Amino acid sequence: MADPVFYTLSCAVNVADIAQLTGSELLTKQFADRKIEHLASLDNATPDSLVFLEGKKNETALGSLKAAAVLCSQAQAGLIPKDVAVLISRSPHRDFAAVGRKLFEQAVHPRSLLGVPGISGNATIHPTAEIEGTVTIEPGAVIGANVSIGSGSTISANSVIGAGCKIGRDCIIAPNVSVTYALIGNRVYLHPGVRIGQDGFGFVPGPAGLEKVPQLGRVIIQDDVEIGANTTIDRGSLSDTVIGEGTKIDNLVQVAHNVKIGRHCVIAAHTGISGSVTIGDMAMIGGRVGLADHINIGSRVQIAAASGVMNDIPDGERWGGLPARPLKQWFRDIATLRSIGQTKKEKS
Repeated sequence: MADPVFYTLSCAVNVADIAQLTGSELLTKQFADRKIEHLASLDNATPDSLVFLEGKKNETALGSLKAAAVLCSQAQAGLIPKDVAVLISRSPHRDFAAVGRKLFEQAVHPRSLLGVPGISGNATIHPTAEIEGTVTIEPGAVIGANVSIGSGSTISANSVIGAGCKIGRDCIIAPNVSVTYALIGNRVYLHPGVRIGQDGFGFVPGPAGLEKVPQLGRVIIQDDVEIGANTTIDRGSLSDTVIGEGTKIDNLVQVAHNVKIGRHCVIAAHTGISGSVTIGDMAMIGGRVGLADHINIGSRVQIAAASGVMNDIPDGERWGGLPARPLKQWFRDIATLRSIGQTKKEKS
């Protein structure tokens, strides 16, 4: 349940409002005017809370449910206690999230941490920077020469925007972020500690040891991208590193130089993407995946967590394992190893 110290309601809604917002069917019309003031899980719901039920895992908890209303499927409607409003939804979790965005807007569209809009006198801004109206720049931020920042964007405390960078409109640059050699689109959210545009890992052997290869590319981040805390994205060496529109990257991900990530991809924490990898649109990559350099990952590919990928993956395939291979083959290999182990145990 949302702590009122940190999260305040953006608006007041009742059960009928939720039905209209989500397109769900209200079965219990006698509860249409019931107020919703909290979002909660099934086990900590209160009489003014909205909850959701998806799948059969939590059906046993419904007998003691004390919520104001529940989003659920048609098949589960008969399991809900009689004093709880029932909203029939095709996708309860998705609709629950939509209500959350309506009720707690600041949780998904954060504003200045200090609650003070405008440009702080304690920020350092180069005189050649171009800053549109309604931009917030917090104390300690540094804005370099020839930077441009679009209207509605926030540059939070102690973040650094390097010379020549372009930040689009309605972006959130959280505290302690550094952005260099980068062009960033609209509605991009960089969480705390993100590093954009630093050197790629480029060295060649020389007479005195490893010699640095100049990294002369940029980072291009398209619209509606979200990048998690302490993730690092290297600039390209000669071509650009590109993050496609709508892609969501978790915390602690490494994206090396020249990587091209398509649109609407999902990349979970601790993934490492080596140099010059290409990833197609709508790919889903689990946590702790490692991708070898110069490989091509197709569109709509799914890669299981902790996989090590060393080869190209065609469009639409599901891979897993170390080394990664098609998911069915991986499962067969695991089953074979288990059967070998059991046979040896029986013989001993």
